Amino acid sequence: MAETFASWSQVTGLDLVRYGTTADADEIRDTAVAQPLLVAAGLATATAMFDRVSAPEAPLPADPSLVDVVAGHSVGEFTAAAVTGVLSPKEALALVSERGRGMAEAAAAAETGMTAVLGGVREEVLAAIEAAGLTPANDNGSGQIVAAGTVERLAAFAENPPPRARLRSLSVAGAFHTAHMAPAMERVREAARRTAPSDPSVRLLSNADGTVVDSGTEYLDRLISQVTSPVRWDACTQTLADLGVTALIELTPAGTLTGLAKRALRGVELLAVKTPDDLDRAGALIKEHAGTTAGSH
Repeated sequence: MAETFASWSQVTGLDLVRYGTTADADEIRDTAVAQPLLVAAGLATATAMFDRVSAPEAPLPADPSLVDVVAGHSVGEFTAAAVTGVLSPKEALALVSERGRGMAEAAAAAETGMTAVLGGVREEVLAAIEAAGLTPANDNGSGQIVAAGTVERLAAFAENPPPRARLRSLSVAGAFHTAHMAPAMERVREAARRTAPSDPSVRLLSNADGTVVDSGTEYLDRLISQVTSPVRWDACTQTLADLGVTALIELTPAGTLTGLAKRALRGVELLAVKTPDDLDRAGALIKEHAGTTAGSH
């Protein structure tokens, strides 16, 4: 794996090994660093996980006889694109690096942010977000919606929150998945012109609306547009339920999506791969539920 990370570091222009092992929290909080690092971590996990159940020389893309559907949340869609073969790992990392740099620059251009809205009635929360001139940038389901926009409007929103809802300011660089990220979207679009996507090897869900996308070209278009579009993880979760998944594995860094799934996908066996010790369990779970699901955050 050392050679792989060296190759990925060249693609991203970042020392991924150092950032993933010895860098401090402030260094990896930089959006330009965090995004490719998250995707690299997910791809390394997927490679090691599929090594346990498929040919070691070619663990990606996912084997449709083992994994039924793949979904990624926000930046995790780039991991999902590589897991399913729409993009190669290097292509996914090159594009997400442009995305990270573009979003960091867009965030620096204006004071924007994001606030999680926990609880409340969904319709009332969405109405309050709209009334405040904000965007529901993440609709995560399970009673969690993230509002995004300028810091002034977020402050006004905090003074008049939706009924029966709790607000939590998020430590992010800016208002991701909103119109404030338009320059970053154009940057990713330009970089993507050099990419020739393949159709996914297994069913692949889109954050735009939770639908299954079977065209690599369409999925790449959606990857570009999601920079300024809300993440509808609630819709992805509903599709997973409709498909009758029996197990969900969340790739590193893991925990958030399995936490949401505990409420929304009752009866589904869940595993968050947080350490190498979880990989054997992940491999066993894939074999046990051959034709189930993998998720990436």
